Amino acid sequence: MAETNFRPKYISFDVYGTLINFDIDPTTRRLLDGRISEEQWPTFKKQFRGYRFDEVLGNYKPYEQILQDSFDRVCKRWGIGPTPGAGAEFAEAVRGWVAHEDVPAPLKLMGDNYKLVALSNADTSFLDISIPKLGADFHAVYTAEQAQAYKPRYQAFEYMLDTLNAKPEDFLHVSSHTRYDIHPMHDLGFRNLVVLDRGYDPVTTGYDVFTVKSLDELNKHLGL
Repeated sequence: MAETNFRPKYISFDVYGTLINFDIDPTTRRLLDGRISEEQWPTFKKQFRGYRFDEVLGNYKPYEQILQDSFDRVCKRWGIGPTPGAGAEFAEAVRGWVAHEDVPAPLKLMGDNYKLVALSNADTSFLDISIPKLGADFHAVYTAEQAQAYKPRYQAFEYMLDTLNAKPEDFLHVSSHTRYDIHPMHDLGFRNLVVLDRGYDPVTTGYDVFTVKSLDELNKHLGL
């Protein structure tokens, strides 16, 4: 991408983690209420993340249920019983999350020059709260609820393509998550893929990815 004058029709984004700070740890720790040790926390955290990924691979269900079921499953693995209401507490936390500090200004500049599209793994009601925190105008906001499928399922990306009557080559897509976005999108023929590296996933080669550390850096490559 850096070597071309590529001007996408749309710049699409993952939202939670990429643009909004995915600040799930405080709520997770509070719900655990000291039932695991500090030494065990990094392993629990990694496994909880894995169960959240596994939960979105099946048929659509509301995001609050995804959070409830994934937490109950990882807790069961640790010999901890179900925590009724955990999903609702996680959901309330998500609604309170804010944009990464390095997002609003460069995203607004980008939005003044390109059509921005969000494709997010949550229900529409969450995005109604989160998108205004980003400080930029979005041409379209698509959710797992609308698509009736979560990323990385192809149905989520196909919903975006079909609704916009667009093709993969129309997009530059930005995400901090390789498993949820980059890998399936590459499978579907998207080639202008940008990893905004926030340390969530290892940045691997072989998927035509272009890696940046900030949206400011990406704007420079876009000539902004």
